[in-house]
Amino acid sequence: MKNVFAIALGILAAIGGFVDIGDIVFNTAAGATFGYELLWAVVIGVGGIITYAEMCGRVAAVSERAVFDAVRERLGFQVGLVALVAAQFVNLLTIAAEVGGVALVLQLLSGLPYRALLVLAFVALALVLWVMPFSWIERVFGYAGLALLVFAVGAIKLHPDWAQVARGFVPRAETDNLAVYGYYVVGLIGAAMIPYEVYFYSSGAVEERWRPKDLGVNRANAIVGYSLGGILSFALMISAGALLLPQGISPEHLGSVALVAEVPVGQIGLILALVGMLFAISGAAIDSAFAGAYNLAQFFGWEWGKYRHNHGAPRFTITWAVMLLLGFLVVMTGVDPILVTEISVVFSVVALPLTYLPILLVANDRAYMGGYRNGWLVNVFGAVYLVVLLVVAVAAIPLLVASNMGQG
Repeated sequence: MKNVFAIALGILAAIGGFVDIGDIVFNTAAGATFGYELLWAVVIGVGGIITYAEMCGRVAAVSERAVFDAVRERLGFQVGLVALVAAQFVNLLTIAAEVGGVALVLQLLSGLPYRALLVLAFVALALVLWVMPFSWIERVFGYAGLALLVFAVGAIKLHPDWAQVARGFVPRAETDNLAVYGYYVVGLIGAAMIPYEVYFYSSGAVEERWRPKDLGVNRANAIVGYSLGGILSFALMISAGALLLPQGISPEHLGSVALVAEVPVGQIGLILALVGMLFAISGAAIDSAFAGAYNLAQFFGWEWGKYRHNHGAPRFTITWAVMLLLGFLVVMTGVDPILVTEISVVFSVVALPLTYLPILLVANDRAYMGGYRNGWLVNVFGAVYLVVLLVVAVAAIPLLVASNMGQG
């Protein structure tokens, strides 16, 4: 049981990173638009986040330093400040989207007015962040989010053409609208490797006081946690390809996504889907709020960490509270939280190289890592993914414009 709890950080990071409101709708929309053709893009994203999350956790365990410590030191103050501003902007948009997403799921469960539920979502998240210990946040939101596995059951019960599914893991573009296809490729890879995941993951490793003896736990967290996130992404895309594409349905709302579980599994599938989405989206809101506070505190050298308690790191506490409040105020304007998340994913893609390059450099630094620095195989994967991220970063904004945000 101790070993099961030990991988809670990876599960929370994966559930709250892969399967936030944007990813739920984005993966489903990709399946409803292109069927199974984009499964390969999820594989690339999963491989990338596993590679770099393992590096982040290893750096944190050996050096006791998190991502933005490395960003500040390796990129210098000015470039590091650009990375910080970009990261905080994306974190703010993500928090806004997740708070709105929690309210949308609560509305589907209760039928109460959306704006009242926005207030409830904000208050509930603030209380969890203030009161609940880090280890219990990991366990509650990570494991409750596993209710989303109902989508995997639904994907099997929909009896897709498994030969077509298998072909989806091989890159190909059988469409005339390459801009829309490219937009989804960029979005799926970018969403899988969105920076706040590694900010949260590496800082969580410090929160958990990992040391070199915990490197096995780190590897299990990265591989098991993010592979699970990938499986959920596959399930959403396959289910949408089997159910929504033949009907010409575009999943623009969370209710449409829940339908993907309800049709093959029944009412219990609908309930499990909504409960899973509630905890996954809440987990993503918590990840993003903490990530914003971690980034600022680490960049400026403040005391930080949930383990210090609220009064032990006051500027860290004020930062996550302000980030959560600002995100709440954004969605109170009436902006669509799903739209906000898709925009945040695309803009985060532009900042990906600034996040992952310092990680690769530090993981190879003998002064930091000693005998725990990267081996040749990890460096090959790290370098290949860095090239992929550069290409994706350059293509993101042009594809956003050319595809009209995937609408064609």
